[in-house]
Amino acid sequence: MDSRSSVAIIGAGGHGYVVATTLTAAGHDVVAFYDDDETRWGQQVLGIPIRGPISGLTRETCDKAIVGIGDNRTRKEIVETMDLDWMTVVHPFAWVSPDVELGPGTVVCAGAIVQTRAEIGAHVILNTKASADHDTIVGDFVHMAVCHLAGSASVGEGAFLALSSTVLPGVHVGAWGTVGAGATATKDVAPGTTVVGTPARPLAMSSS
Repeated sequence: MDSRSSVAIIGAGGHGYVVATTLTAAGHDVVAFYDDDETRWGQQVLGIPIRGPISGLTRETCDKAIVGIGDNRTRKEIVETMDLDWMTVVHPFAWVSPDVELGPGTVVCAGAIVQTRAEIGAHVILNTKASADHDTIVGDFVHMAVCHLAGSASVGEGAFLALSSTVLPGVHVGAWGTVGAGATATKDVAPGTTVVGTPARPLAMSSS
C-alpha cells in the first residue's frame, strides 16, 4: 500500500464519501474533492473542500489522486484521460493476503477480504464486506459490492457484482458483465451480459 500521502478524490458523491473515510482511516490526508457539479464548488463534505472541476486536478495539486465514482465506465474514462499518480488504499478493517498485489487506484473498503494468490487489477472497488477467495482474478475497473467471489473464479474488466451476489468456484464473469443483486452465477457469464436469479440466468429483454 502507499505510504502516508496527500490525496485528492475525483467525485464528491456517495462513493466518494466512502473513499474519503477509507483514506482517512488508513492515515492519509484527503485535501480536496474535485467534481464537475459547479453548484457544489466551495462547499465542504466531511470537512473536505470541493475545489472545482475534475479538469482542475493535476500532478501539481497533490501527491496522489483516486477516483471516487462507483460507475465503472465513468471511472475508466476519467483514468484514461488524466495523467495522475493513482492512489491504492486498504481500510484498516479490511484484510488483504500479504502475497497479493493490488493495482493502482484500487480501493478495498471496510470488512473486505482478499485471500491468497488472488490477482486484483487497477481501479477496482472492493466495497464493504466484499470477498475475493484464493486464486481469484479480478480485472481492471471491476466493482464488487457486498458479494462473494469463490476460489478460482474470475471477473473480466469493468464487470459489476451487485449486492449479495455470488460467483461459484471456477466461474468466469465476462468483461462488462453484471451479476445482479442476490444472484448466484453457477456458469460462465458472457461479456456484456446481465444475469439474475439463483441459478443466474441472462436477464430477459422486453419485447415492447
